Amino acid sequence: MKYINEDIKSENFKPVYLLYGEERYLRNQYKNKLKKAILPEDDTMNFSAYEGKGIDVQQVISQAETLPFFAEHRLILIEESGFFKKACPELAEYLPQMPQETILVFVEDEVDKRSKLFKDVRKIGRVTELARQDEKTLTKWVSGMLQKEQKKITAGALNRFLEMAGNDMENIAQELEKLLSYTMDKDGIELADVEAVCTVTTENRIFDMLRAVTERRQKEALDLYYDLLSLKEAPMRILFLLARQFNQMLQLKDLQEQGYASQDIAQNAGMNPYIVRRILGQASRYSMEKLRAILEDCVKAEEDVKTGRLGDRLAVELLLVKLSS
Repeated sequence: MKYINEDIKSENFKPVYLLYGEERYLRNQYKNKLKKAILPEDDTMNFSAYEGKGIDVQQVISQAETLPFFAEHRLILIEESGFFKKACPELAEYLPQMPQETILVFVEDEVDKRSKLFKDVRKIGRVTELARQDEKTLTKWVSGMLQKEQKKITAGALNRFLEMAGNDMENIAQELEKLLSYTMDKDGIELADVEAVCTVTTENRIFDMLRAVTERRQKEALDLYYDLLSLKEAPMRILFLLARQFNQMLQLKDLQEQGYASQDIAQNAGMNPYIVRRILGQASRYSMEKLRAILEDCVKAEEDVKTGRLGDRLAVELLLVKLSS
């Protein structure tokens, strides 16, 4: 991100950019930043956009060969093409001979770093991964946006907001907009405001389910699981999130047993201290050996599904029953 900002500031652009990663909010933000910096907002003559898996590569090359009309650059934006997951030799061979006036910007969810196109773009252009941000960064980001709106927020309310909104920046921005509208006539935001207006993410339903599991409240754990299924959440995604939560418990408990205080653990892990204390509270119910055994159970459940021994829904249900017994 730093290098893209430097390119924009100096107006010294690379011939090709690749923006990829899980964080859609940042992908869109830097896509729009580049577009705004490379071309005037009303310049439609020198801008072309392609999206989806069925893009005609020869048409893109033909467009790239067209010189800009009364402008310094021609910009071609290509989104979710899949070119970096499957072979695209024509484009990889073309890039080194592309006219210097043309700039290509790729925006992709996933890429294969072993592909020739990825390696060629990295060689002549700028490759930027826009991954999920850690809780420390998100806390700073939300605090900054609230400060711009001249809104104060209590520490408890901020912690609860991030807990409910999750780590997806697009979702956080939407939830924050709702919260600001709800508290428009107030100087500050309190815990009750967050509870009244914010929507709980899937990850937090998973945490509620995990809490029910650790406290041996089996019926509640299964009810939450069925709720997630009714919301069209895939059982294998639920299993992944469940395994991730137990893995976090294992890692943080390990640091705690090495003598680190929760504040130091939060700083080292780049996590919100409130979240760390909450996870450590859950981890205190288990030994390190038990947590490792649970993670092995999660792996076995995944293997049972992949080998066809069990259906995905039943495999996760049986795992929850075992863990909450």
